[in-house]
Amino acid sequence: MGEPDYLRRILASRVYDVARVTPVHEVQNLSRRMNNRILVKREDLQPVFSFKLRGAYNKIALLDEQARARGVIAASAGNHAQGVALAAQKLGIRATIVMPRTTPAIKVTAVRRFGAEVALHGDTFDEAAAQARDLERRHGWTFIHPYDDPDVIAGQGTVAMELLQQEPSSLEAVFVPCGGGGLLAGIAACIKQVRPEIKVFGVEAEESACLYHALEAGERVVLPHVGIFADGVAVAQIGEETFRIARTYVDGVIRVSTDAICAAIKDIYDDLRCIAEPAGALALAGLKQYAGENHLRQSNLLAILSGANVNFHRLRHISERSEYGEQTEGVFAVTIPERPGSFLAFCEALNHRNITEFNYRFGDADEAHIYVGVQLNEGPSERQLITEGLNRSGYRLIDLSDNEVAKLHLRHMVGGHGKGADHEVLFRFQFPERPGALLRFLNQLGGRWNISLFHYRNHGSAYGRVLAGFQVPPNERTAFHRFLDDLGYPYWEESDNPAYHLFLAPQEKKSDSEGATCSSAVASGV
Repeated sequence: MGEPDYLRRILASRVYDVARVTPVHEVQNLSRRMNNRILVKREDLQPVFSFKLRGAYNKIALLDEQARARGVIAASAGNHAQGVALAAQKLGIRATIVMPRTTPAIKVTAVRRFGAEVALHGDTFDEAAAQARDLERRHGWTFIHPYDDPDVIAGQGTVAMELLQQEPSSLEAVFVPCGGGGLLAGIAACIKQVRPEIKVFGVEAEESACLYHALEAGERVVLPHVGIFADGVAVAQIGEETFRIARTYVDGVIRVSTDAICAAIKDIYDDLRCIAEPAGALALAGLKQYAGENHLRQSNLLAILSGANVNFHRLRHISERSEYGEQTEGVFAVTIPERPGSFLAFCEALNHRNITEFNYRFGDADEAHIYVGVQLNEGPSERQLITEGLNRSGYRLIDLSDNEVAKLHLRHMVGGHGKGADHEVLFRFQFPERPGALLRFLNQLGGRWNISLFHYRNHGSAYGRVLAGFQVPPNERTAFHRFLDDLGYPYWEESDNPAYHLFLAPQEKKSDSEGATCSSAVASGV
């Protein structure tokens, strides 16, 4: 058939049987703050609160009568599932959606509300997708791919067709979220054939940057681990067709942090009073980063606000991290004297800066280690000024503003060092958010190694973040790492993390001449 004619396919797409022409809104406060005109294309206003409906409907609407009679199947834990379900309902076609067992109940309910049959299978998307492909073969159903299909790509490309009509002359750059690449490919193929002078950038989360690494390698690669905060774009490998299009038409790829995504969610809420999901705010985070790094002024920039299907319980975590993303808060571990008046003296040394958080527990007669948040009025450079000022005042401190353990776990755990927890090692984990995940972990651990520290918080996503300490003698470390590998949960060792040593690690016994409470490893670090 040759290479697809995407411009023709986009113009002929049938998405408007169900999709809406979504508006373009200016993010006015952010525009003033950054001295640029910043726009967002409101795909969160679609009937399923996401752009995914466009590609799913276009693909299903183009099926022949025999395929329609057999039915369709898809694998998804989120927006694609709802898009396929609503499209099939509109066309009177049977739809089955395979979803991981870890999928939040609110998303399962939403899919069933549109009349689709839901099959829960596996703990991960890959397991669900494998089951969907097996059902496709057994029943002859048509598999609706979430991104790597020309008809799906063309349906997503109608977003670009609209925005070119809505912003006909002034647009300079468009920023598009990228997971598997369907939306990015459709938008880039349309814009570059109609208005090639407009730059098109893909934006990826740092922990799932499959397109960035594929472009770097010159071929598609499979990421060994994918972060799940922006779950709508948590894809390990870019699509084959989407990669081909991206290499031809995309001007660049921007990677952004979790904190930057949270800050973009806050920007959207402050201006538009809507709450984007992490993947939905991804493009705005990339726009902000690109404009800042390139010192843009008076430019016309547009980001795709791709969705708003966020679990309410995730908002707590997003709120906590947004200040880090805006770099309006710094977090420090500071050693102060354990005596009356020390807190007052410390506040005075901050030179009237506002304290946003303060965690402390008595632990030693001479010194206290405090976990403190400080409001930044002059951006990230102020962290260095604070460090230098406190050092001049005689304080020892560590800047924890980029320390994931400190921001995610430690702020909720400050309360004293473990006593008698010999040979303790510390690890971060991602557990599937489902019944039995912890029990499986404990059963495999058995009675061989004692758990000496444990912290878990549910952030409303498919996976829980866990911080755990274990008592593992040095001669058993190899066997312990083998246990972790066999367990199959993603993990990172944090035994050398300075925040852990300051606030939680078992204290080494000190001779009278040392006179300090922190371990020798931390004393050298601060």
